[in-house]
Amino acid sequence: MTAPFVANPYSPPTPFKARAYSLPLHSRVHLMGILNVTPDSFSDGGRFLAPDAAVAHALAMVEAGADIIDIGAESTRPGSTPVDEREEIRRLIPVVREVCRRISVPISVDTTKASVAKLALEVGASIINDISALRNDVEMGSVVAEAGAGLVLMHAQGPPQTMQQAPTYHDVVAEVRQFLAERARTALEFHISPAQIMLDPGIGFGKNLDHNLTLLAHVPELVSLGYPLLVGVSRKAFIGQVLGRPVEQRTMGTAAASAMAILGGARVIRVHDVGAVRDVVTMIEAIRRRQRHPSPAYQDPS
Repeated sequence: MTAPFVANPYSPPTPFKARAYSLPLHSRVHLMGILNVTPDSFSDGGRFLAPDAAVAHALAMVEAGADIIDIGAESTRPGSTPVDEREEIRRLIPVVREVCRRISVPISVDTTKASVAKLALEVGASIINDISALRNDVEMGSVVAEAGAGLVLMHAQGPPQTMQQAPTYHDVVAEVRQFLAERARTALEFHISPAQIMLDPGIGFGKNLDHNLTLLAHVPELVSLGYPLLVGVSRKAFIGQVLGRPVEQRTMGTAAASAMAILGGARVIRVHDVGAVRDVVTMIEAIRRRQRHPSPAYQDPS
Protein backbone atom coordinates (compact mmCIF):
# COMPACT_ATOMS: atom_id res chain seq x y z
CA MET A 1 0.00 0.00 0.00
CA THR A 2 1.38 3.42 -0.98
CA ALA A 3 1.98 5.82 1.87
CA PRO A 4 -0.01 9.07 1.80
CA PHE A 5 1.64 12.10 0.29
CA VAL A 6 3.68 14.08 2.81
CA ALA A 7 3.84 17.76 1.95
CA ASN A 8 7.23 19.40 1.91
CA PRO A 9 7.52 21.07 5.33
CA TYR A 10 9.05 24.13 3.68
CA SER A 11 6.19 24.65 1.24
CA PRO A 12 4.48 28.04 1.12
CA PRO A 13 0.92 27.70 2.44
CA THR A 14 -0.92 29.00 -0.65
CA PRO A 15 -0.58 28.98 -4.45
CA PHE A 16 1.56 31.64 -6.12
CA LYS A 17 -0.61 34.19 -7.92
CA ALA A 18 0.43 35.69 -11.25
CA ARG A 19 -2.44 37.40 -13.03
CA ALA A 20 -4.69 34.62 -14.39
CA TYR A 21 -2.36 31.88 -13.12
CA SER A 22 -2.39 30.15 -9.75
CA LEU A 23 0.74 28.01 -9.43
CA PRO A 24 0.62 25.21 -6.83
CA LEU A 25 4.11 25.80 -5.46
CA HIS A 26 2.79 24.56 -2.12
CA SER A 27 2.36 21.06 -3.57
CA ARG A 28 5.21 20.58 -6.06
CA VAL A 29 8.45 22.12 -7.32
CA HIS A 30 8.19 24.11 -10.55
CA LEU A 31 10.83 24.60 -13.24
CA MET A 32 11.48 27.97 -14.85
CA GLY A 33 13.05 27.55 -18.29
CA ILE A 34 15.57 30.22 -19.32
CA LEU A 35 15.12 31.94 -22.69
CA ASN A 36 17.78 34.55 -23.43
CA VAL A 37 17.14 36.79 -26.43
CA THR A 38 20.54 38.44 -26.09
CA PRO A 39 23.78 38.34 -28.08
CA ASP A 40 26.02 38.13 -24.99
CA SER A 41 24.56 35.89 -22.25
CA PHE A 42 27.24 33.72 -20.66
CA SER A 43 25.77 30.36 -21.67
CA ASP A 44 23.67 30.69 -24.82
CA GLY A 45 24.13 34.27 -26.02
CA GLY A 46 22.98 34.77 -29.61
CA ARG A 47 21.32 31.39 -30.11
CA PHE A 48 17.75 32.63 -29.69
CA LEU A 49 17.88 36.23 -30.90
CA ALA A 50 15.57 35.52 -33.84
CA PRO A 51 11.90 35.34 -32.74
CA ASP A 52 11.33 32.04 -34.58
CA ALA A 53 14.29 30.41 -32.82
CA ALA A 54 13.18 31.81 -29.47
CA VAL A 55 9.62 30.52 -29.84
CA ALA A 56 10.86 27.09 -30.93
CA HIS A 57 13.12 26.88 -27.88
CA ALA A 58 10.29 27.95 -25.55
CA LEU A 59 8.06 25.23 -27.00
CA ALA A 60 10.85 22.67 -26.56
CA MET A 61 11.34 23.63 -22.91
CA VAL A 62 7.62 23.31 -22.19
CA GLU A 63 7.65 19.89 -23.86
CA ALA A 64 10.59 18.94 -21.61
CA GLY A 65 8.65 19.95 -18.50
CA ALA A 66 9.06 23.70 -17.93
CA ASP A 67 6.25 25.20 -15.83
CA ILE A 68 7.30 28.82 -16.48
CA ILE A 69 9.34 30.43 -19.26
CA ASP A 70 11.59 33.32 -18.20
CA ILE A 71 12.54 35.62 -21.09
CA GLY A 72 15.34 38.16 -20.83
CA ALA A 73 16.68 40.62 -23.39
CA GLU A 74 19.54 42.15 -21.37
CA SER A 75 22.47 40.04 -20.25
CA THR A 76 23.23 40.19 -16.53
CA ARG A 77 26.37 38.05 -16.59
CA PRO A 78 29.35 39.44 -14.63
CA GLY A 79 30.88 42.34 -16.54
CA SER A 80 27.97 42.71 -18.96
CA THR A 81 27.09 46.07 -20.50
CA PRO A 82 23.57 47.44 -19.91
CA VAL A 83 21.29 48.00 -22.89
CA ASP A 84 18.98 50.95 -23.27
CA GLU A 85 15.21 50.73 -22.99
CA ARG A 86 14.59 50.92 -26.73
CA GLU A 87 16.95 48.06 -27.56
CA GLU A 88 15.59 45.86 -24.76
CA ILE A 89 12.04 46.42 -26.04
CA ARG A 90 13.10 45.72 -29.63
CA ARG A 91 14.59 42.35 -28.66
CA LEU A 92 11.99 41.35 -26.09
CA ILE A 93 8.45 42.32 -26.98
CA PRO A 94 8.04 40.44 -30.31
CA VAL A 95 9.27 37.26 -28.63
CA VAL A 96 7.06 37.66 -25.55
CA ARG A 97 4.02 38.34 -27.71
CA GLU A 98 4.56 35.27 -29.87
CA VAL A 99 5.51 32.94 -27.01
CA CYS A 100 2.41 34.00 -25.07
CA ARG A 101 0.33 33.28 -28.14
CA ARG A 102 1.81 29.81 -28.64
CA ILE A 103 2.14 28.32 -25.15
CA SER A 104 -0.12 28.04 -22.12
CA VAL A 105 2.37 28.23 -19.23
CA PRO A 106 3.00 31.61 -17.57
CA ILE A 107 5.66 33.84 -19.05
CA SER A 108 8.11 35.67 -16.82
CA VAL A 109 10.11 38.66 -18.05
CA ASP A 110 13.59 39.31 -16.68
CA THR A 111 13.87 43.11 -16.57
CA THR A 112 14.58 45.94 -14.16
CA LYS A 113 12.83 48.64 -16.23
CA ALA A 114 9.19 49.50 -15.46
CA SER A 115 8.46 50.61 -19.03
CA VAL A 116 9.70 47.30 -20.41
CA ALA A 117 7.74 45.36 -17.80
CA LYS A 118 4.56 47.29 -18.61
CA LEU A 119 4.80 46.51 -22.34
CA ALA A 120 5.58 42.86 -21.65
CA LEU A 121 2.56 42.56 -19.37
CA GLU A 122 0.38 44.21 -22.03
CA VAL A 123 1.33 41.51 -24.57
CA GLY A 124 0.70 38.62 -22.16
CA ALA A 125 3.49 38.18 -19.59
CA SER A 126 2.40 37.23 -16.06
CA ILE A 127 5.54 37.50 -13.89
CA ILE A 128 8.23 40.16 -13.57
CA ASN A 129 11.64 38.82 -12.55
CA ASP A 130 13.40 41.93 -11.22
CA ILE A 131 17.03 41.25 -10.30
CA SER A 132 17.20 44.72 -8.72
CA ALA A 133 14.35 43.86 -6.33
CA LEU A 134 12.50 47.12 -7.11
CA ARG A 135 15.63 49.25 -6.60
CA ASN A 136 16.42 50.14 -10.22
CA ASP A 137 13.13 51.79 -11.20
CA VAL A 138 10.77 53.48 -8.73
CA GLU A 139 7.79 52.76 -11.00
CA MET A 140 8.25 48.97 -11.09
CA GLY A 141 6.25 48.23 -7.94
CA SER A 142 3.26 50.17 -9.24
CA VAL A 143 3.41 48.44 -12.63
CA VAL A 144 3.39 45.01 -10.99
CA ALA A 145 0.64 45.92 -8.53
CA GLU A 146 -1.67 47.39 -11.18
CA ALA A 147 -1.30 44.30 -13.39
CA GLY A 148 -1.70 41.79 -10.56
CA ALA A 149 1.50 40.16 -11.81
CA GLY A 150 3.78 37.81 -9.96
CA LEU A 151 7.07 39.33 -8.79
CA VAL A 152 10.50 37.81 -8.21
CA LEU A 153 12.78 39.82 -5.89
CA MET A 154 16.46 38.89 -6.15
CA HIS A 155 19.48 39.71 -4.01
CA ALA A 156 22.56 41.13 -5.73
CA GLN A 157 25.58 42.89 -4.31
CA GLY A 158 26.35 45.56 -6.88
CA PRO A 159 25.38 45.86 -10.57
CA PRO A 160 26.37 43.15 -13.10
CA GLN A 161 29.25 45.26 -14.39
CA THR A 162 31.11 45.18 -11.04
CA MET A 163 29.36 42.62 -8.83
CA GLN A 164 32.14 40.00 -8.99
CA GLN A 165 34.91 42.43 -8.04
CA ALA A 166 35.75 41.12 -4.56
CA PRO A 167 32.24 40.68 -3.07
CA THR A 168 32.36 40.79 0.73
CA TYR A 169 29.96 39.73 3.51
CA HIS A 170 30.22 39.38 7.27
CA ASP A 171 27.52 36.65 7.23
CA VAL A 172 26.22 35.97 3.73
CA VAL A 173 23.16 33.99 4.82
CA ALA A 174 22.02 36.54 7.40
CA GLU A 175 22.66 39.49 5.08
CA VAL A 176 20.87 37.96 2.09
CA ARG A 177 17.97 36.93 4.33
CA GLN A 178 17.66 40.43 5.79
CA PHE A 179 17.80 42.03 2.34
CA LEU A 180 15.07 39.75 0.95
CA ALA A 181 12.85 40.40 3.97
CA GLU A 182 13.25 44.16 3.49
CA ARG A 183 12.52 44.02 -0.24
CA ALA A 184 9.42 41.90 0.37
CA ARG A 185 8.19 44.56 2.81
CA THR A 186 8.79 47.19 0.13
CA ALA A 187 6.71 45.17 -2.34
CA LEU A 188 3.89 44.95 0.20
CA GLU A 189 3.97 48.76 0.52
CA PHE A 190 3.06 48.90 -3.19
CA HIS A 191 -0.02 46.77 -2.34
CA ILE A 192 1.44 43.73 -4.04
CA SER A 193 -0.16 40.69 -2.38
CA PRO A 194 2.10 38.32 -0.40
CA ALA A 195 0.79 35.56 -2.69
CA GLN A 196 2.38 37.37 -5.67
CA ILE A 197 5.90 37.54 -4.18
CA MET A 198 8.76 35.11 -4.75
CA LEU A 199 12.33 35.51 -3.44
CA ASP A 200 15.68 34.64 -5.06
CA PRO A 201 19.03 34.62 -3.19
CA GLY A 202 20.85 35.58 -6.40
CA ILE A 203 23.41 32.80 -6.67
CA GLY A 204 26.39 34.20 -8.58
CA PHE A 205 25.28 37.83 -8.28
CA GLY A 206 27.96 39.47 -6.15
CA LYS A 207 29.03 36.23 -4.51
CA ASN A 208 32.24 34.21 -4.59
CA LEU A 209 32.50 30.42 -4.49
CA ASP A 210 32.22 30.21 -0.70
CA HIS A 211 29.23 32.56 -0.62
CA ASN A 212 27.35 30.54 -3.23
CA LEU A 213 28.02 27.19 -1.56
CA THR A 214 27.11 28.59 1.86
CA LEU A 215 23.79 29.95 0.61
CA LEU A 216 22.92 26.60 -0.98
CA ALA A 217 23.80 24.85 2.29
CA HIS A 218 21.41 27.15 4.20
CA VAL A 219 18.39 27.37 1.91
CA PRO A 220 15.97 26.53 4.78
CA GLU A 221 16.93 29.76 6.55
CA LEU A 222 15.87 31.74 3.47
CA VAL A 223 12.69 29.71 2.99
CA SER A 224 11.73 30.49 6.58
CA LEU A 225 10.80 34.02 5.46
CA GLY A 226 7.52 32.46 4.32
CA TYR A 227 7.68 33.24 0.60
CA PRO A 228 8.40 30.70 -2.15
CA LEU A 229 12.09 30.61 -2.98
CA LEU A 230 13.42 30.57 -6.54
CA VAL A 231 17.00 29.33 -6.98
CA GLY A 232 18.99 29.70 -10.19
CA VAL A 233 22.31 27.83 -10.34
CA SER A 234 22.18 26.75 -13.96
CA ARG A 235 25.65 26.37 -15.55
CA LYS A 236 27.06 29.12 -13.32
CA ALA A 237 30.74 29.81 -12.74
CA PHE A 238 30.83 28.39 -9.21
CA ILE A 239 29.93 24.97 -10.65
CA GLY A 240 32.84 25.29 -13.05
CA GLN A 241 35.11 26.22 -10.14
CA VAL A 242 34.14 23.13 -8.15
CA LEU A 243 34.14 20.66 -11.05
CA GLY A 244 36.69 22.20 -13.41
CA ARG A 245 34.12 22.05 -16.22
CA PRO A 246 33.39 24.55 -19.02
CA VAL A 247 29.88 25.97 -19.37
CA GLU A 248 28.66 23.29 -21.77
CA GLN A 249 29.66 20.49 -19.36
CA ARG A 250 27.90 21.69 -16.20
CA THR A 251 24.59 19.84 -16.50
CA MET A 252 25.36 17.31 -13.75
CA GLY A 253 26.71 20.00 -11.45
CA THR A 254 23.57 22.03 -12.09
CA ALA A 255 21.44 19.00 -11.29
CA ALA A 256 23.28 18.35 -8.02
CA ALA A 257 23.11 21.96 -6.85
CA SER A 258 19.43 22.15 -7.84
CA ALA A 259 18.73 18.99 -5.85
CA MET A 260 20.29 20.52 -2.74
CA ALA A 261 18.16 23.63 -3.19
CA ILE A 262 15.00 21.54 -3.57
CA LEU A 263 15.80 19.46 -0.49
CA GLY A 264 16.27 22.70 1.40
CA GLY A 265 12.83 23.92 0.38
CA ALA A 266 13.24 25.85 -2.89
CA ARG A 267 10.00 25.77 -4.86
CA VAL A 268 11.15 27.09 -8.26
CA ILE A 269 14.37 26.13 -10.04
CA ARG A 270 15.52 28.39 -12.89
CA VAL A 271 17.39 26.28 -15.43
CA HIS A 272 18.65 25.90 -18.99
CA ASP A 273 18.59 22.08 -19.10
CA VAL A 274 14.91 21.57 -18.32
CA GLY A 275 14.71 17.85 -19.12
CA ALA A 276 17.63 16.86 -16.90
CA VAL A 277 16.42 18.85 -13.91
CA ARG A 278 12.84 17.68 -14.43
CA ASP A 279 14.17 14.14 -13.81
CA VAL A 280 15.83 15.36 -10.60
CA VAL A 281 12.57 16.92 -9.40
CA THR A 282 10.54 13.83 -10.29
CA MET A 283 12.88 11.52 -8.34
CA ILE A 284 13.03 13.77 -5.28
CA GLU A 285 9.27 14.11 -5.13
CA ALA A 286 8.73 10.37 -5.64
CA ILE A 287 10.99 9.65 -2.66
CA ARG A 288 9.51 12.45 -0.58
CA ARG A 289 6.05 10.93 -0.92
CA ARG A 290 7.31 7.92 1.03
CA GLN A 291 8.59 9.99 3.94
CA ARG A 292 6.82 9.25 7.20
CA HIS A 293 8.66 11.89 9.22
CA PRO A 294 9.90 14.74 7.04
CA SER A 295 12.54 16.99 8.56
CA PRO A 296 11.08 19.88 10.53
CA ALA A 297 11.13 23.29 8.90
CA TYR A 298 13.83 25.72 9.93
CA GLN A 299 12.96 27.64 13.05
CA ASP A 300 14.11 31.25 13.22
CA PRO A 301 16.05 31.59 16.51
CA SER A 302 15.00 35.23 16.78
